[in-house]
Amino acid sequence: MSSISDDRFDRRLLAMIGVILLGGLLGILNSTMAAVATDTLATAFKTSLSTIGWASTGFLLAVTATIPFTTWAVDRFGGRRLWLAGLLLFLAGALAAGLSWNVGSLIAFRVVQGLGAGLLDPLVLILLARAAGPHRAGRVMGMMGVVLSLGPVLGPIAGGAVLDSLSWRWMFLLSVPIGAVAWFLALRMIPTEGQDDRPASGRLDVMGMALLGPGFAAVVLALSQTAEQGGIATWQALLPLGAGVVLLIGYAVHAARSKAPVIDLRLFANRGFTASVTIMGLGGMALYASLFALPLYYQQAHGHDVLTAGLLMTPVGLGGALAMPLAGRLSDRLGSRGPATGGAILAALSAFAFTQVEAATPEVWTVLGALAIGLGSGCFSAPTMGSLYRTLPPALVAQGSSVLYMLNQLGAALGVAVVTLIVQTSGDVVTGLHGVYWFATAMMVIVLAAIPLLPGKPQQQDASDVLAKTSS
Repeated sequence: MSSISDDRFDRRLLAMIGVILLGGLLGILNSTMAAVATDTLATAFKTSLSTIGWASTGFLLAVTATIPFTTWAVDRFGGRRLWLAGLLLFLAGALAAGLSWNVGSLIAFRVVQGLGAGLLDPLVLILLARAAGPHRAGRVMGMMGVVLSLGPVLGPIAGGAVLDSLSWRWMFLLSVPIGAVAWFLALRMIPTEGQDDRPASGRLDVMGMALLGPGFAAVVLALSQTAEQGGIATWQALLPLGAGVVLLIGYAVHAARSKAPVIDLRLFANRGFTASVTIMGLGGMALYASLFALPLYYQQAHGHDVLTAGLLMTPVGLGGALAMPLAGRLSDRLGSRGPATGGAILAALSAFAFTQVEAATPEVWTVLGALAIGLGSGCFSAPTMGSLYRTLPPALVAQGSSVLYMLNQLGAALGVAVVTLIVQTSGDVVTGLHGVYWFATAMMVIVLAAIPLLPGKPQQQDASDVLAKTSS
């Protein structure tokens, strides 16, 4: 998909962004809505919480395992065709999940949804990055950040609202009409790619696919089980962790020998790329710490119900939604380092402030602190993603997007596991909150140390092949 010229940016690109983000938002909302329905689903199917938890875990593992295939398929079949197929698969899974007759069918259909989401999620990044071009990468990533910021916050609120007034089935069935609208809009708004508009696709790296996708999925499963079991020293966590490590080491050996691996590990030889994915991964860990710990604090320290606690989390997403478009646009003109540094400092100071919060602290201060964390996160996230796509040549956008998304998945799972262990080993909710935010503060300090490694001003950047250094 060729970059859209400046004089047509507002008309064509904005319409396409809206359609793509509508489809991307469905996956985020659906997965986060389902997370708040665990108790309801366990009661409905007369099963245990650990069993029903596989409806969410299966979804997550299917997403993670599918991402490497998307890296190859987008160049083989074209972004538009793959987007339509992924959205159709996601909607079929949503419809079937809403009609599930037992817990086994629900888990199976959630896996189908995850396969569709595994196509859609990296495609959001790939399609937008290719359409915008390197000079508008920050602006477009900032627009996408509105969805990324609001989705995880609005999902639990929407899920709670649905469960209060409708059957649990509607958490999945409501996606169908909205997704159908998104599918027909995509037919009209996403342009068809010619073969010349996308990089040439080689043969599918079957061995790489068999090692990388399952390897990442196994590590994510191990982290999820660590959180569920209350520690890593259990067979439920150690078995998938060991399998994942072996598979990923095997992939590293395979990629070093292969001429066309599904993900070329020499991408990490580029300093700017490595800094970008590191910052996004660590920043995601810190953000998920807030999304996990703050609702618990509001419920246990202030006695709020789940829906009220979710509403009090809105400032986190609102801050990110406000900051990302502005910071992304600014980074296109001034470079990524300045906005990212300011945002990381604000997020670090806000996280540190939460280490001083007590049970009697007025909620107005925690709400303002949550807003500041969202603003800070947005200010470094959009410029960092923009710099990644200014660093990569078009031929490597798909690989870079997949690496970014997989590491974000891994960072989120690791963040939830660490936060869960902190909370479970703390004496009370306030002590747990302090521990979580000391962890978040440490992540922000590392992010600050990595920001100087990002590329400089846009006019100074070289969009040449990032593999050139290693091949010369």
